[in-house]
Amino acid sequence: MTRTGRPAPLPRSDLLESDLPRSDLLRFDEVEPQDDCICGGCSARRRARLHAAPVHEGGHAAARSVRRRAAVLMAAAGTALGGGAVGAATAAPAPAPTPGGPAVPRADTPQGEVGGLYGETAADERAAAAQPVTRASIIERAQRWVDQKVPYSMSRYWSDGYRQDCSGFVSMAWGLGSSQTTWTLPDFAERITKAELQPGDVLIHNDPASPRSGSHVTVFGGWADSARTRYVAYEQTSPGATKRATPYAYWSNSATYVPYRYKALTTGGSSSDSAAAAAFPGADKFGPGADNAFVTRLGEMLVRRGGGRFYTEGPGPRWSESDRRATEAFQLAQGWRGGEADGIPGKDTWDYLVNGKGRDIDGVAPLPPPPPSPPSPPLPPDGADGRETAFPGPGAFGPGAAGEQVELLGGQLVRKGFGAAYAEGPGPRWTDADRSNVRAFQEAMGWSGAEADGYPGPDTWKRLFS
Repeated sequence: MTRTGRPAPLPRSDLLESDLPRSDLLRFDEVEPQDDCICGGCSARRRARLHAAPVHEGGHAAARSVRRRAAVLMAAAGTALGGGAVGAATAAPAPAPTPGGPAVPRADTPQGEVGGLYGETAADERAAAAQPVTRASIIERAQRWVDQKVPYSMSRYWSDGYRQDCSGFVSMAWGLGSSQTTWTLPDFAERITKAELQPGDVLIHNDPASPRSGSHVTVFGGWADSARTRYVAYEQTSPGATKRATPYAYWSNSATYVPYRYKALTTGGSSSDSAAAAAFPGADKFGPGADNAFVTRLGEMLVRRGGGRFYTEGPGPRWSESDRRATEAFQLAQGWRGGEADGIPGKDTWDYLVNGKGRDIDGVAPLPPPPPSPPSPPLPPDGADGRETAFPGPGAFGPGAAGEQVELLGGQLVRKGFGAAYAEGPGPRWTDADRSNVRAFQEAMGWSGAEADGYPGPDTWKRLFS
């Protein structure tokens, strides 16, 4: 208390959270109860924080903020009523953390707030939460938030009832029926090692020094490379739900992230979503020109089976040469040859990948080479030996096209010096590499726009074979 009878100003270390600029708050904040809300849930949270332990004993930083607000109000009331001594005693700052003090107890760290769906108070969220779930369902739920672009918020709840922050995201993906925190999620899981990680597991970072603002959790979606230095992470972070290739274990605080696996994980069952996930979607969902979620899932399964080295970035919905090569490598690893190892998944390939059958792709030994394509003979001048080089029509080229005209086109592109996109010799099946090389030739002719779309027309054919 000062000589004027006013409460002494709080030291800098005791500034209220509301006094801090937004830039000082990390983006992984957990839910904060509204000060002016009269609902039972927010009232219960405010009471819990008011009586929580101080931070140096494992308490929540937000709880200290509530106690400080109460202290300031009591000091002000004491001054107005002439009770200066009461105000001074109430406004005394909490003791500072002691360096080298006791470790923060796990059970005494109320980081964030546990609550039912839509923020309602739940009687026993943990007892009702351990519902069986498959890995496919976890990834499907996580992808749903990514597709819906659910915005990040520490106080809002999405249409499915889960809080829109990182721990609410994992609670949703695991189907817990309540929004947990990064500190309580381990209660539903068992600790595993990096080598044991599989899609649907999580990586949790808890920061005792800043339990509310410094902690984070991601859903592991599979390895993005064969060296296991990057993985596909599903996470809820500002500005919203995202899926991205991420360095292991995270962009920051990598050494303190711990892998966990949900205790109620099941590998099978008769649920409709499990059956649908295992069914082969059809050959038309794969190959040149395909662009759908099944291509993404194929790539992720191939990465888990050792095919990560074929991808320069995480698998995506658009079919690429990386998908074909990884599929071919998996088929060859099973001992299949010829048409059974053409790089396009069929029912058997899909069954082996979905159900974990067969051999993984060998990441060290070189893959068995595919059957070599016969070398293209030198092309004689038009009419020299009666060989027809007239333009065969636009239908002979493009996604799904296959035939000797495609191979003839590729051979001529190579002879003209436009074969850079081929990883191996051109063949009879149209690929993205054919299109890239055709486009390069068209652009070399000075064409652009629709005239350089990568598909040969009469003019491209005539210039190429002239």
